[in-house]
Amino acid sequence: MINRSLYLDRIRPFFNQELVKVITGIRRCGKSVMLELIQRELKKSGVDAESMLTYNFESLTLSHLCTAEALHKDVLEKAKAITGRVYLFFDEVQEVTHWEKAINSFRVDLDCDIYITGSNSKLLSGELATYLAGRYVEFVMYPLSFREFCEAMHEKQPDRTVADCFQQYMQFGGMPYLGNLQYQAEPVKQYLQDLYNAIELKDIVRRKKIRDVDLLERILAYVTANIGNTFSATSISKYLKNEGRKVAPDTILNYLHAGQEAFLFYPVKRQDIAGKKILSVQEKYYLADHGIREAVIGGNMQDINLMLENIVFLELLRRGYEVTVGKYGEKEVDFIAKRQSEKIYIQVSYILATPETVEREFGVYRNIRDNYPKYVLSLDEFNMSRDGIIHQNIRNFLLEGTE
Repeated sequence: MINRSLYLDRIRPFFNQELVKVITGIRRCGKSVMLELIQRELKKSGVDAESMLTYNFESLTLSHLCTAEALHKDVLEKAKAITGRVYLFFDEVQEVTHWEKAINSFRVDLDCDIYITGSNSKLLSGELATYLAGRYVEFVMYPLSFREFCEAMHEKQPDRTVADCFQQYMQFGGMPYLGNLQYQAEPVKQYLQDLYNAIELKDIVRRKKIRDVDLLERILAYVTANIGNTFSATSISKYLKNEGRKVAPDTILNYLHAGQEAFLFYPVKRQDIAGKKILSVQEKYYLADHGIREAVIGGNMQDINLMLENIVFLELLRRGYEVTVGKYGEKEVDFIAKRQSEKIYIQVSYILATPETVEREFGVYRNIRDNYPKYVLSLDEFNMSRDGIIHQNIRNFLLEGTE
């Protein structure tokens, strides 16, 4: 079991606090394991295992508890046998009808510490916020970082170099279960395809009651193929029209939002650096896991620049940055990352192989006169920093952070 210390360090200060701990993220990114890690930590601190009640609502054995009333009755009955504080763990709680009413009631009826997970962001934007406004704290989980991936791979294949691990990471992505498949190409591909289908059917089609599954599949495929490229609902509408499907942009926006709610991909807004305003058109999208793209449509190595962007973008989210794409005139900065008073600019490139590439990646900063750190990340082994712009190897950035 990989010790997801990045998340544990963030959650630990909220142990035994009345705030409901909400752990969200794409299906199978490790949320269930995180509940186990939390339980292990609580036991080390002296909490009795008998005080913990755990419910995983993906199990059919709990199907009779998938209403708020049934769950509430079961928890209160079991809590009678517990002396002192009750620790409640609800995995994939969105499977329970009106679950938010039950969670809110537990806070009133019991001395309890509550942890819940879910694979849909509407847990917070809708249902949960209605009942628990100001009484919960969210932790978004992502697939394994490159650092975590190296740790997992070295458990299975200790002789692997960092470069070997990164090659595998680019191909397979960071879903935690892949270590159980020994990172074998065909089993990994099958697993990720099945994961993609499960997200589509369980987290999007069923939850949103989508009838036109073919249209949804086309839109998801378009986004998956075009990660890192700017496009809009209107441009997708025109593309589908050429494919023989006439679809209104509003319908496409609804389907895009459904994909976002399932944590399949993340939109990134564009920011006018000179005007210091967020642009309302032409967002970019990045996938929650680039390995899914390779499994579903292939072509990661042909689009390696975009894959590297996707990897860096997810790493910035893991580190708690808010990320936008920067626009300055006709030029574009891949990422502007902000965290409290901190701000950094990042350009991502595969290899700085020609003078033209060097000029493109470094030159974009020429007219940005502020004093915030500016980075160019690539897979080059030699440090090519210049003019106050920091060049860093992408692997080192992922393992060590910014210099």
